[in-house]
Parts: sequence; structure tokens; C-alpha cells
Amino acid sequence: MTEFGYFLSCEEFGPVELVEQARMAEQAGFQSLWISDHFHPWNGEQGQSPFVWSVIGALSEAVSLPVQTAVTCPTVRMHPAIVAQAAATAAVQLGGRFRLGVGSGEALNEHIMGGPWPSARVRLDMLEEAVQLIRNLFDGNEVSHDGRHYKLENARLYTVPDEPVPIDISAFGPKAMSLASRVGDGLITMTPDEGAVTRFRKGGGRAKPVSGGYKVCYGPDRAAAVDTAHRLWANEQLPGEMGQILSTPRHFEQVSQLVTKEMVADKVVCGDDVDAHVGRLRAYTDAGFDRVFVNQIGPDQRGFFDFYRTKVLPQVQEP
Repeated sequence: MTEFGYFLSCEEFGPVELVEQARMAEQAGFQSLWISDHFHPWNGEQGQSPFVWSVIGALSEAVSLPVQTAVTCPTVRMHPAIVAQAAATAAVQLGGRFRLGVGSGEALNEHIMGGPWPSARVRLDMLEEAVQLIRNLFDGNEVSHDGRHYKLENARLYTVPDEPVPIDISAFGPKAMSLASRVGDGLITMTPDEGAVTRFRKGGGRAKPVSGGYKVCYGPDRAAAVDTAHRLWANEQLPGEMGQILSTPRHFEQVSQLVTKEMVADKVVCGDDVDAHVGRLRAYTDAGFDRVFVNQIGPDQRGFFDFYRTKVLPQVQEP
């Protein structure tokens, strides 16, 4: 049975708003939460970027839903050992209802430390080593490590959950998909691509969960919703590797000028057509996804949650 969750956007909302959205998500019938992990927003219009681990601590007291980062980069901005400590503490706070989502990251968030931005091949190699290091620390034993990318001396996590935190890996291309199949406890990918799910399963993913997420812009005026989606999230329609290699919100603002409102309207479900919203959810379930997360763009959060509670979720959730 597919699980339907809400995707909290740390790029668009501050910590207090995110916690309130989580409460509304639980009341609306969503079953779990994703939360993004960024140092910068993608552009100035989004305008926020709270420290995700502080927000997760607040979520543990505010709601009873499971939480997952989507996704954390554990390779450059934060050493894997610090990510392991943060994730272990989050799992304890949430009573085991925490999964760590990881990925190879974007220059937008990681270049701030001043070093070079590695190639995609090197970033995936760093990610694999980081995941193994994090898992070793989750055991609660003392760990020393002298690897290709990371060193650690006499490190031990004293606050650990009863069970190790599951680590899901974000993947889009074939090399990342292979890594997710071999190393991950699950797959995170954004496109409802049945072929990608099949490759993950055949590559070693088997019965591991596949999770996906996307954005919508609910509102009674579709044209206004398209305007909002274009103003805030035009960057999502940029092709290729730009999302990984551009280094500042200013750069994303510049290239997003190439994205038209028509492009956004074609890709993002906007407005209040129930069939369109239900159809997007079913595209993921039909592709074999186990968990699907939806994010509402813009300020009309309460309207979105009322709409999904009364008209959308009842059509896709099994009784």
C-alpha cells in the first residue's frame, strides 16, 4: 500500500511555519513528512533556509508522523560523523520514526566551505564512503577511519536509537542508481519513471522502498497559481546538471529567466482540478513507488491541506 506524505520546503518557509505545516499535514491525513536540507534557497524569492536539524527537533514534539530528510549531503558542508550524530539524535527524538535521505549534493549549498566542487564521479565515491562511515557510527561503537576522503579518530556516538537509522539514497542517473541499489536502504527519485524503479529493484534494491516527491500549486485561480509557481520555483524546470553546478541563488535567478510560465504550467499541477492532482499522485503509484510526497508552493497552505483532506487523499488512500 502506498504511503502519502507531505514535503516540507526549508527553502520557502521558516522554522515556525514549517512546524505549523507539519501539524496541518497530520490533521489532513498525510502519513509522513519529508523535509529539505539546504544552506541556501534556490533564489531570493523563496527567501528562507533554516537549519534542518533544529526544525526536526521541533517536529518531534509537534507531530507523531515519521520524518525523513530529502535530502542531506553528508560529504562536504558537514562531515559524515556530524551527520551521523544529527541523524541518530533525530531518531531518538522521533522514537525511531526517522529515515536519513542522502545525496551527492549541489554546489549551491556545499561550495560555501571554500574548496573545489568535485566531479559527479568523485561526489558519488565520497557519498559511498560517507554512508559506510555513518553506518559504522550508528552501531554505537568507537570508530577510527582513514579512508580516501575522510578521517576519523576515536569517535563514538553515545546517543543512538535502538535500531540503526535507515539510509535512503537519492539517484537520477545510472551510476547513482547503481550506488543506491548496492548501498542504500531505499531509493529517492523525483520522476515517476517505472523503468528507474525496475532498474533499482533488479540492481539489488529488491523490496527496499522507493520514494518520490514533487510540487503543486493549489488555488482556485489556475493562472494565479501558475504565476506563483513560476515566481518561486522556475528553477525546477532547468535541464541537465545546472542544479548541481551553479553555486549561488543569484546564478539560479539568472538562468531561470529562460524558464517561461508556459513551461511551468506544462510541468506543475496548478489550480484546483481534482483529477489533475489525483492523476499526478497515481502516476507515482502506477510506476511502483512505495511512498509519495507532495509540496504546496506558495502561501495558501491551509487551502491546500483542506483540498487534499476532503477531495484528493480520499481518492487514493485505501480504506
